[in-house]
Amino acid sequence: MNFNIIKKAGALILCGTMLLASGCKKFLEEQDPSNLTPNNFYTISEHAEASIAAVYADTRFFGGGAGIFSSNWQLLEAVTGTSTTETAQNSDLNNLYSLVYDGNTGHVINWWNGLYRVIANANMALDKVPGLTPMDEAQKNKILGEAKFLRAWAYFYAVRLWGDIPLITTPQTANSEDFFPGRAAQEDVYNLIVKDLTEAEAAGLPWMDASGRVSLAAIKAQLARVYLTMAGQPLNKGAAYYQLAADKAKEVIDYANANPGAINLFSTYGEVHHVNTENKLEHLFELQYLADVAGNPMENMFPNFKPVSVYGANGTGSTVPTLSFYQSYEPGDLRAKDQEGYFYTSYYHNGDGAPFDLGAPYIFKHFNVVAFGTQGVKGSARNDLNVPQIRYAEVLLTYAEAKNEVAAGDQSAYDAFKRIRDRAQLVTPAIGTYTQETFREAVWRERWHELCYEGITWFDMVRLRKVYNETTNGFDNFVGHVNKSSNQPLQEKHLLFPLGVQEMLNNPNLKPQNPGYPQ
Repeated sequence: MNFNIIKKAGALILCGTMLLASGCKKFLEEQDPSNLTPNNFYTISEHAEASIAAVYADTRFFGGGAGIFSSNWQLLEAVTGTSTTETAQNSDLNNLYSLVYDGNTGHVINWWNGLYRVIANANMALDKVPGLTPMDEAQKNKILGEAKFLRAWAYFYAVRLWGDIPLITTPQTANSEDFFPGRAAQEDVYNLIVKDLTEAEAAGLPWMDASGRVSLAAIKAQLARVYLTMAGQPLNKGAAYYQLAADKAKEVIDYANANPGAINLFSTYGEVHHVNTENKLEHLFELQYLADVAGNPMENMFPNFKPVSVYGANGTGSTVPTLSFYQSYEPGDLRAKDQEGYFYTSYYHNGDGAPFDLGAPYIFKHFNVVAFGTQGVKGSARNDLNVPQIRYAEVLLTYAEAKNEVAAGDQSAYDAFKRIRDRAQLVTPAIGTYTQETFREAVWRERWHELCYEGITWFDMVRLRKVYNETTNGFDNFVGHVNKSSNQPLQEKHLLFPLGVQEMLNNPNLKPQNPGYPQ
């Protein structure tokens, strides 16, 4: 995504011999025009573009560092049970894998700070941009729509992680009345999310945007995801919201069917993680990465010190698939095929050399063959790959799940589900062989196998109160399910993360701590 941000600095006039008669005192009293504040910055339309660019940049906290051999995104993967670590040198990450994290865990603190930074800068844009004149109204509306989407994006993560959270919708200063906010009810937060996304829908954004900015397809897909979540736990709004989710997903599907060159599934899994397909076709929304600014942060998925890339033997192996999850794919599933799907069990020495066996499966889903190398082609060592947030594959599965809840046996739900399996080269039983319950679980299994390692699985576990059991191929209740990665059971308290201890010390109005964690 390219934003041209114009930085204007005021001219500094030095007091010289020609000014000695009048002295320099007047200069010292004048306001430095380069000392920007919200009140003197938002004066021209370029400032609106700079403002929204800052919000986009803030979303990259997702890949920020979380101590040795760890990144913030691992918060959402370590707790699912579908991954483990070969390194075990980061105590906070180890605690996430072992399900013994608390309010001092670095990843938890970083997520809170990162999300509320996105919210704060989105609030600033939403407060200041409307008053900018002169400014093209269509451009203004689009920027405001983007800001509303990004604020909703952040709040949607936050409410699912912590439940009741502060609901802040205006810029804050030390003099603000709610500078130490309490926690709003989850339903109030969801109401704001839906409002923001609904208003963003009407902002005049294009259906797709190859620059990486928010598109109409992303907004509608996110709304479908939000409605699906609201239908489940903890709000448990049921059939009406399953219908809303199905309807919103169908809007995207209908557009895709009419415009298959704009929105579609990629024909190969390699295209899911190739720099040439970023922000296109299946990728409805991604976090933008460019090596000159911030390189792709998913390299902790490299095997531990095995030479799979141009970098040599430098991987950490701090997020690798559990063998049980890898082996849970159906026989013949292309997604589990070496280097063709979402995993690899062999690669080329230093990325482009002689092939060698890795001795275990590793995650290929975020592997950048252009940066790291492939057979006979040396890598560029520039990892510009984006991080997927919403793919069209998820829209199809959202529709299949939601539609089944309100119209069991529906052909369109079956067709959406089957498209995912067709790409995986799997045979799908006839529609008449499914009951509502067996189809429901079949869709869930596809979500686990298709959307793995994209920060989605944990939230499926929480909204469903169910967890995929790799051994039985069925679903356990959330509470009591034993994660294969650590052999530890999930508890009721794990449905929410703890609030950071320091944050609660700074703001006593956040108390009490979420149930089950030290106060």
